Amino acid sequence: MKFPSARGPVSIFLFDLLHAGPEGTADQTHVLRTLAARSVASTENVINDEDLQLAMFCLYELHYGGLAGADERWEWNPGLIAVRQEIEEGFERALRAAVELPALDAADGDSVASVLFGLAAADNGPSMSRYVAKEASLEQLREFLIHKSIYQLKEADPHTWAIPRLSGRPKAAMVEIQADEYGGGRPQRMHSALFARTMRGLELDDVYGEYVDAVPALTLASTNMMSMFGLNRRLRGAIVGHLAAYEMTSSQPNRLYGNGFRRHGFNEDVTWYFDEHVEADAVHEQIAGRDLAGGLVEAEPALLEDVYFGAAAALAVDALLSAQTMAAWKTGTSSLRIPLPAGA
Repeated sequence: MKFPSARGPVSIFLFDLLHAGPEGTADQTHVLRTLAARSVASTENVINDEDLQLAMFCLYELHYGGLAGADERWEWNPGLIAVRQEIEEGFERALRAAVELPALDAADGDSVASVLFGLAAADNGPSMSRYVAKEASLEQLREFLIHKSIYQLKEADPHTWAIPRLSGRPKAAMVEIQADEYGGGRPQRMHSALFARTMRGLELDDVYGEYVDAVPALTLASTNMMSMFGLNRRLRGAIVGHLAAYEMTSSQPNRLYGNGFRRHGFNEDVTWYFDEHVEADAVHEQIAGRDLAGGLVEAEPALLEDVYFGAAAALAVDALLSAQTMAAWKTGTSSLRIPLPAGA
């Protein structure tokens, strides 16, 4: 991914550092860690902080496809890992404070699944899917895809970090879900490839990370949350809960998303991504709820709270992002930091 534009002192310092090699930079990474700690302490809300969310996104990107021109040895540089942990601690605290968890009295896998389905059904955030189906303009559809591209162009990768952290029944369930996400071995059917095809259908750039500059902090936070859960073994319960909630709130919304694009005259070449999820996620939600999340809690009961936390955080951040995006659209303004050119 190419370097985005910095949004504040932490990302400015980080990008300057990443453009150099990691040799002899221990003092500089210490300065950056101090700067990040001060920013975390002084920000009104880490979840919605443009500078910190961008810095976190780029630190995580070192573990995915990397940043163009950045030395690959930065990935496991102890100083940068410490900087990332500094921001993660504030981010995790903010997420935990933003959600309310159900009672921790589930006795078995089916009970865990039932609670998770209840959380998903009780989600009362604004319905982006209904708005897209019935009201969204063509320009708003394009903005919708830009927001989603930050994750969907690498779809499934953050959750895949969990596979080596699991065993037995939950591991098998995770692999079954992820195999479908990656197209069952057929690259043209990978969900990230289908999403790229949808973007091209609306004349958008399908290069990963191309629209990072355009999206606000909440869009980055949605993906950063997955990366934090997936890359930290102690949060393996949270990444499992996140995936369960993600699958449980996917099938019907994707049906409505597809209808919204059909309403504007797009055919299956564009709607294939959404139509694929209608069928696949109706199956995945059962596997994720019972075999993945339920199976993990049966194997490791101490992870129940984190499973619920991951699910609740997924729903909460999605609701915040939907509300922010739709509030802009309702007033006739762009939901992006950098709006698309007029008439594009």
